[in-house]
Amino acid sequence: MQDGSPDRVDRRLVAILAADVVGYSRLMEADEAGTARVLREHRAVADPLVAEHGGRIVKTTGDGVLIEFPSVVGAVQCAVALQKLMAERNTGVPSERRMEWRVGIHLGDILIEGEDILGDGVNLAARLEGIAEPGGICISEDAFRQVRGKIETEFLDGGEQALKNIARPVRVYRALPASAPVSSAPRRNRLGAPRQAVDRRAAIPEHERGPRAGIFRRRHG
Repeated sequence: MQDGSPDRVDRRLVAILAADVVGYSRLMEADEAGTARVLREHRAVADPLVAEHGGRIVKTTGDGVLIEFPSVVGAVQCAVALQKLMAERNTGVPSERRMEWRVGIHLGDILIEGEDILGDGVNLAARLEGIAEPGGICISEDAFRQVRGKIETEFLDGGEQALKNIARPVRVYRALPASAPVSSAPRRNRLGAPRQAVDRRAAIPEHERGPRAGIFRRRHG
C-alpha cells in the first residue's frame, strides 16, 4: 500500500481526555440561558489550561468535550488543574446551580479522520468519564502506569470494572482530591507519587523514648 492511498488509515498513540457536566439537562431545564452563559464562561478560562498542558480540543458536544494530549502526565495534570479551577469557581454557588465536571482519561491508539479522532480508545475514555464522581477524575490502568510516581496526585485503585460496550473489564484508578483526609481511603489502595517514610521517634532524645511497642499500642473503648 502506497502513502496517500485512500485506503490508508492514520493512527497515533495519545492520551484521551473526555469530560462532561454533571446534571447538565437539569441545569438547562432550570435556567437555559443562564446555564449556557456560565458554561461559555467556564470554557473561556479552561481553554488556556488545556493549551498550557499541551492539549488539543478535538470537539465539544453541548456539555461535553474531547481533548487529546501527547503526554499522559500532561493530560492528568490538566485534569487536576481543571477540577481545581472548577471547585474555585463553584465557591459560594448554591449546590443545585453548581456546574461540576466528570473526567475520564485513557492512553490508547486512535484513528485519525481529519481533525477528529475515533476508535476504542476514545470510547473507553468516555466510559471512564461516565463512572467518575462529580468533580472527579477516573483513569485507566494504561494511563496510570505512565503517571505513577511522576505527579503529586494520589490514586485509589478501583479494581476491574465492566464498562458499557467495552468487551473486557478495565482496571480503573480514581484521583484523590488534594484536600482528601488521610483516612479517606485504605492505605493499601492509595497509589501515586512516592513519599518518604518518616520515623517520628527520631526527633525524640533516646533517653526520653518509651518502649517502641507503646507507640503502636491499640486503644480500646
